[in-house]
Amino acid sequence: MDFIEALSTDNLTSIRAAPKTDVHSHAFLSTRLENLERWVGHPLKCPPSKMKGLEGMSEYIGTFLSHHIITPESFKFVASSGVHDAIQDGVVVLEMSFDIRMAEYYPDELVGVRMFLEALAEQYGTQINLRPELGFPRTHADDPKLRASAHEAVELGIFQSIDLYSYQEACAPEAVKPLYRKAREAGMKLKAHVGEFGGAEEVRRTVEVLDLDEVQHGIGASESVEVMRWLSENQIQLNVCPTSNVMLDAVSDLASHPIRILFDNGVPVTINTDDLMIFGQSVSEEYRSLYQAGVFSAEELNGIRRASLEALD
Repeated sequence: MDFIEALSTDNLTSIRAAPKTDVHSHAFLSTRLENLERWVGHPLKCPPSKMKGLEGMSEYIGTFLSHHIITPESFKFVASSGVHDAIQDGVVVLEMSFDIRMAEYYPDELVGVRMFLEALAEQYGTQINLRPELGFPRTHADDPKLRASAHEAVELGIFQSIDLYSYQEACAPEAVKPLYRKAREAGMKLKAHVGEFGGAEEVRRTVEVLDLDEVQHGIGASESVEVMRWLSENQIQLNVCPTSNVMLDAVSDLASHPIRILFDNGVPVTINTDDLMIFGQSVSEEYRSLYQAGVFSAEELNGIRRASLEALD
């Protein structure tokens, strides 16, 4: 059964069988909550269906999950389980973001990081193209030790892309421009979270300042036809996570998600998980939900799926 027929007949098994990408996934929250529950040995409180932005998500994580996921052992479990979940969902290319703060888990810091990522890639290398991504939190942009560690991490040669995330107001893109310049020189793909809650002009400004290849979320660009035209002309891809946007209240509901507006204005879009542990939707389930909500036809979703694969060739 092909992907179009699988969507139209609601055959989730066949939807999962079709090759897909996930290029917006955070390692610390990359597996299903039930997998973590089995690992810790008891049930955990599920996230609410609506949270007030990153603050609400942070409150939930801090109250119910943090002490289960911030140890070296739990991090290794979650990241490995997240890769396995992606494989089971038909993801063939996974750009998973590893926060630079994970270096604190290892006595030899980045040496340990490199060994872990190399072992992870070797473990799953025959089943998925795992492309580790260096994650840097905006909230730590003024931390000289962490900045130095991030610059050193670029030199490792194991990270294939870089992402800037956390509260958009925590730092201007100019604060990490030297890091991004170094990543560009190292041949890494450049991404940043922007436009998840902010407006269109900040999306364009961040792309210009950091010379981004792709934007994580970027849905605020839908507010401006001019910015969408600019993104389309420059082929700046937006890596959208629909359920994340709804649950964090950036979008009221899936049926009104602005990914439709972006698509209609020629902006390249992909469909991704963000944080599977929080939002509970695999890439296949995101495609299915968008189809069932009437956002896209099965043919359009197949086109998005195929384009996301072709963009990574």
